[in-house]
Amino acid sequence: MLDPKFDYETLLRRAPNGPGVYQFVSGKGEVLYVGKAKSLKKRLSSYFRKSGMPPKTNAMMSHVQDVELTLTHTESEALLLESNLIKKHRPRYNIVLRDDKSYPYIRLDDSHAFPRLSFYRGSRREPGQYFGPYASAHSVRQTLSQLQKIFPVRQCEDTFYRLRSRPCLQYQIERCSAPCVGLVGEDVYAEDVKQAILFLEGRDTTLADYLADKMEEKSGEQDYEMAARYRDRIKAIRRVIEHQYISGGDGDSDVIVLCADNEHFCIDVTFIRGGRNSGSKSFFPKPSLDEDTSQVLAAFIGQFYINKVIPEEIVVYPQPENKTLLESALMRHAKKKVKIIVRPRGRRARVVEQALSNAEARLSVHIANRHNQIERIEALRQYLDLDEVPNRIECFDASHISGESTVVSCVVFDINGPRKSDYRRFNIEHGRADDYAALTEALHRRFKKIKKGEGEFPDLLLIDGGKGQVNAAKAVLDELQVEGIVILGVAKGLGRKPGRERFFFPGRRQPLLAASDSPALHYIQFIRDEAHRFAITGHRQRRSKKTRRSKLHEIPGIGNVKRQALLKHLGGLQEVARAGVDDLADVPGISRQLAQRIYSFFHE
Repeated sequence: MLDPKFDYETLLRRAPNGPGVYQFVSGKGEVLYVGKAKSLKKRLSSYFRKSGMPPKTNAMMSHVQDVELTLTHTESEALLLESNLIKKHRPRYNIVLRDDKSYPYIRLDDSHAFPRLSFYRGSRREPGQYFGPYASAHSVRQTLSQLQKIFPVRQCEDTFYRLRSRPCLQYQIERCSAPCVGLVGEDVYAEDVKQAILFLEGRDTTLADYLADKMEEKSGEQDYEMAARYRDRIKAIRRVIEHQYISGGDGDSDVIVLCADNEHFCIDVTFIRGGRNSGSKSFFPKPSLDEDTSQVLAAFIGQFYINKVIPEEIVVYPQPENKTLLESALMRHAKKKVKIIVRPRGRRARVVEQALSNAEARLSVHIANRHNQIERIEALRQYLDLDEVPNRIECFDASHISGESTVVSCVVFDINGPRKSDYRRFNIEHGRADDYAALTEALHRRFKKIKKGEGEFPDLLLIDGGKGQVNAAKAVLDELQVEGIVILGVAKGLGRKPGRERFFFPGRRQPLLAASDSPALHYIQFIRDEAHRFAITGHRQRRSKKTRRSKLHEIPGIGNVKRQALLKHLGGLQEVARAGVDDLADVPGISRQLAQRIYSFFHE
């Protein structure tokens, strides 16, 4: 019902007929809704009527106290302005895209004699070549890992590179050619960089033909070692291509599909770069005014491409509202030709079909967990001010008694909750009450395996501890040249009481605090407690096993058979400890030399 205090009749008389944007504002100055119109007068007239409006629209209009109008030259200009205002004000009755701050890229820093490939997020003002964007940090790390296995181009930071006096671990596991210590010439290294660029640009056929020619050339020169190296690269590239759903295509495109279930929507965006699938990302918009699928998809596309790279081709399903207007607005924003395809065929149709399957599956998970898991992860993302929702979280915790039977646990959580099949325990043998050393060893073992391709990198790494533990974890990741992972230390507060935890980031002096009723705090506590439970269980099992183990096992040359013979013949461990050398030598299977060793063990 309209507020009787609001003079909407005067507004309608003065409203222009041209295109523009309108903003409904409450009495408190809050922007309730932002909309665009080809004719502002006609659109506003549809809102200010006494009957015939949907209930949600009626509820909104009852709060409206003012309307701000902005005229534009064209309707496409109005669409761009509408999207920017929605991003700015985040009105409660609009479809608001809760998007990440930015998407990651792979950057090639070619200002160095030996260029570096690295994870990059932010404005592309730094010199170099950029490849992407990618759907997530995980997609970037996966691609960088594939590159390292095929092309030994360095990925270490310049500070690490300059201080090397001998090859690092990456050289030992054949992931880098060690230009830092002069083990590869500039010409050979430049050749590897050239091939890596072809791979990142999706020019797989060109790269395979080039490598085949080089293989034939080296074979003709009887340089069979280099010929075999080119052969192995061709095989590796083909294996990578086989795992991509898209192959044989070229160019960049985005595939955007929407599926709905009652009032729930899922929009899946698949990034195709250079004809290769660069990952996908799902969004779950929440309509407020009974919008249908075409309106939801149009609103999403309008907001999604603000401050983002727009490809020349966008494949969508179903058809969004005002497709022609969207194309015009995107071309105006991108300053190039942009085509929206709504009836794809062939290769594009297969991608759409796969994207729809992904969207349906993710929507089912979202509906099932939307009141707990997803909301808690989103709360965690907002609380920690992360660029994107952490799809994989790992938490490490150490358990021991004065350094004895030390166990470091690793628990894994994703968007569906704990992934117990990925849980790991690390037995530490140094025998010291040193949490830093135990954590360093466990992290080194964990991430060294992941670097070799055994497992997945987490997006968020939780460490049970404070500044010291966080610095130890950062040092391990720096040594292994792992980037793009957020490290957070979870330290117990005063009195070790729940709710008083402090959170530490690397390089930040002051800890981060959270309210005791914060959903993000509760989620971190849950993960931390699970890591503690898993660690202490492993520690108890290991200590119990050691307690049950006979002291005789500590004597070299004593196995189960001889141990049982000693206990049976002499009547127990105490009698074995009291026995002389002659008595021990009388036991079947025990030589005099071994008898002397047993005697010395108990008496010296």
